[in-house]
Amino acid sequence: MSIPFENTYDLSESQLENLEKAEEMMLKNDLGNAENLLLEMLTEDEHCIPVLSNLGHLYGRYLSEFNTAVEYYDRVLSLEPDNAWARDSRRRYLRYIEKWAKVH
Repeated sequence: MSIPFENTYDLSESQLENLEKAEEMMLKNDLGNAENLLLEMLTEDEHCIPVLSNLGHLYGRYLSEFNTAVEYYDRVLSLEPDNAWARDSRRRYLRYIEKWAKVH
């Protein structure tokens, strides 16, 4: 497998392959299996930023579980405070939560 980007987080070949599988599953709307794979990966490395980020993305974008998405992005930011992508995504989902709270 060729890596089209710099392996910033020094992920293993297995982690890279599983992340790619999970992302493909999300694109194919196979959300339960994507969630299971990512959660399994998290048990092996609870501080894996790409896994935490993908879980935030899965819960926010695909499952509309905004509180859970924010929790995963909080975890990313606790490990990597300068992660702009996680910060922006977290902010977006917090806005959704606030709008929902105003309506209900």
